[in-house]
Amino acid sequence: MRRFPAFDPPEYVSWRPDQALAREYRERLERDPARKAAIESLRKDDHRRLYAALLRARLHDIQLKRWVRTGVISKAWLGTGEEAATVGPVHALQPGKDVVAPMIRNAAACIEFGVPLPDMFRAYLGSGDSPSGGRDLHVGDFGRGVLQPISHVADVVPVVAGLALAFRIRKEPRVALTWIGDGSTKTGTAHEGTNFAAVQKVPAIFIVQNNQVALGTRVDQHHLPGDFADWAESYGIWGAGFDGNNVLDAYAATRVAADRCRSGDGPALLVAETFRLGGHATHDEREARDTFPAQLFEDWGRRDPIGQYEGYLMGHGWSESELTTIEDEVTAEVESAAEVAAKSRDAMPAGESALGGVYAG
Repeated sequence: MRRFPAFDPPEYVSWRPDQALAREYRERLERDPARKAAIESLRKDDHRRLYAALLRARLHDIQLKRWVRTGVISKAWLGTGEEAATVGPVHALQPGKDVVAPMIRNAAACIEFGVPLPDMFRAYLGSGDSPSGGRDLHVGDFGRGVLQPISHVADVVPVVAGLALAFRIRKEPRVALTWIGDGSTKTGTAHEGTNFAAVQKVPAIFIVQNNQVALGTRVDQHHLPGDFADWAESYGIWGAGFDGNNVLDAYAATRVAADRCRSGDGPALLVAETFRLGGHATHDEREARDTFPAQLFEDWGRRDPIGQYEGYLMGHGWSESELTTIEDEVTAEVESAAEVAAKSRDAMPAGESALGGVYAG
């Protein structure tokens, strides 16, 4: 993938393949027979879609950062470095059937479930033709199976549990999935919703996206065990961990979990180990660099989800020109979407529209 010195983290600008990490990437996919089978079932077109989705997620964030730097918007909440923790799980589900409830950093979930890219950008512009009519930059479209998030991360856990309960009662082989951050595991709603899902044995998947920091609080400052390995067991449900920077491991773990849900085996709790290569938002990137030692950024920077997947694909016969063609197509798609959305900058919502949609009719 082309790198963007003005917008990419410095670790990505200077990124080079690491043979030891490449070997670890491949070996992880061989450890679990069920995950291995899920990956082996992928066709070339499936890999193409996964690669394009990773690129789309990264370029979506780069475009937002470009807008921040040029004064179009004031800030943006990015998922740089965490793309695989969103793209892999979403592609393991069935759009048009399953439901996802992303956090703002899981923008790729919206995109891959069909929310138009121009609408993703319009949400940040706050235009009258944005998905929320200019009210909020949190994007959703329930008609496409995307539950709109709110800034109170994990408050959607009970909602997802309720949706999954409806699927179970109706005997529909559908799955509801949401992500929660490592920090939001400390909220009451996260516990209550997960416990309810466990007791009711609903087809829900909860992904703890452990990016090692909650706003500016390191995980070791709020979570004594240091990891979430025993989190699922504490609720009496099935769980597993996956490499949040390995899109295939993320896909396979979620595919196994979704199959269990559809078979009536109750909820699943997955833990994605990843790292946020940036601030809580674009306004505090410098402070984020002071939160951790530089070496940690360097270590996670070598595990770029896109670079690692490119190495995997080339090791399985993909040519550099094939990958470049996909990147060119996705780049054109994102640039066109941003150009279309930018035309909405003058389409601000009318003042009286603030009274609409406040209460359900």
